[in-house]
Amino acid sequence: MYPKAFQKLIKNLASLPSVGPKMAERLVLFLFKQDIEKIRDFAENLLEIKNMKICKRCFNIAESELCEYCKDERRDQHSICVVEEPLDIISLERTKAYIGLYHVLGGVIQVGDSGAELKIPQLISRIENEKITEVILATNPTTEGDATALYLKRKLQAIKTTPVKSGEASLPTAEFNGVKITRLGRGLSTGADLEYADELTLSEALTNRKELL
Repeated sequence: MYPKAFQKLIKNLASLPSVGPKMAERLVLFLFKQDIEKIRDFAENLLEIKNMKICKRCFNIAESELCEYCKDERRDQHSICVVEEPLDIISLERTKAYIGLYHVLGGVIQVGDSGAELKIPQLISRIENEKITEVILATNPTTEGDATALYLKRKLQAIKTTPVKSGEASLPTAEFNGVKITRLGRGLSTGADLEYADELTLSEALTNRKELL
């Protein structure tokens, strides 16, 4: 039987995604063997996570109100790559094949779910206000990812310019005729996650992206 401190830490680690009880035990034993400075540094880094923020523009992880990609004026300001989670951005950035902006949905539409929790209204608002010319749908090539991409395509194409009635001022809406909607090429195998794809595969998927018909 492990000491109580060990048991508590094993329980904490085992609650993490993809970490089972056996793996948690090995990790705790590994940490136990480290010197006090490494443990202290590890603990401080864990606490520092809670000081991070969500980018108010694209919903990526950020240290301030905007993430490093939204703050970088050298990036292409007319294209948005839509991803499921922040980790997907890291994978795409490693390819060095994309220099535009991002938008994090915060997940995908599940069966029987309306997707109300996803950052779709914010995406539409950005396209309306930021003069976007291309939206790259980079959801994972899974059943849910494909369904989300098709749902987004319909939502974007359904928005038209509101006609001005006599004596009334129309609200600013988006005209999507000039916005290209593309999907990552099938360099990615069906069922794959962007997070685990290698740089070459992702680079080919970006380069060979096709307009979503």
